[in-house]
Amino acid sequence: MSKNIRFFSIFIIGFCVYYFFDLAYFKTIENFAKNLFHSKAIAHVLAYSVTLISLVLTSKIILPKKKISDIFSLNGSVLKGFILAFIGTAPMAAGYPFHFNITSHLNIESLFINTISSAFFEEIIFRAFLIGILYRFTRLGFLSSVLIGSLLFAQVHMYQSQDITELIEILTITFLGSVLFAWIYFEQDFNLWVAIFVHFFMNLYWEIFDVADNVSGNLYGNLYKLLSIILITGLIIYTKKKNKIPFEITRKNLFIKARENQS
Repeated sequence: MSKNIRFFSIFIIGFCVYYFFDLAYFKTIENFAKNLFHSKAIAHVLAYSVTLISLVLTSKIILPKKKISDIFSLNGSVLKGFILAFIGTAPMAAGYPFHFNITSHLNIESLFINTISSAFFEEIIFRAFLIGILYRFTRLGFLSSVLIGSLLFAQVHMYQSQDITELIEILTITFLGSVLFAWIYFEQDFNLWVAIFVHFFMNLYWEIFDVADNVSGNLYGNLYKLLSIILITGLIIYTKKKNKIPFEITRKNLFIKARENQS
């Protein structure tokens, strides 16, 4: 068996084990932990941590010489990620108070789950593992790497839909959001903290203000989110051009990378 076939076979099997184990046991583990610790937030973190074991083991099997922090891109600057995300999402922070009331039924544990916990673990699973490993350690290009991961990321948000129109909106928004987070992650020297904090702040402002019941949103909710996306994208492009840093994603590596460009 060639190295490539072995790599992709173990990668696919490892993710499938994670996916079906998560599907079958995440809620069971979460409910058990909630009864044990009497905290939804702790239960959510523990359930994610247990289900992630298969991805960690898979990563070490296919990349035995790499540290876990490197594989999952957690060795970058946390502060840099926070600052860029905080500035980049300023349009949402500034615009939402003019159009939406602060959520009256705000629950601290639910807020933690929908912001910190979800942002961290979803970026680990979808951007760092499912998309990042394929792009960084194989010859697959950006679009080739991001497709399946983004489709799965969109799929896990389907439960928010109430009808077919809303379903299509949610799938489209979450798919494009996944592509955006992946691009941000790659262009920031594979610093996952940037994507984590962008994800966190976007979720935070959406949760704090009574914007909408799901990610499909509404006019002003999506307008300020779009302005934030434009600002973040502009900041990254401006900074890289100013410092003469080459872009990671170019036309030459959209589908297949040249061997010399492989991480």
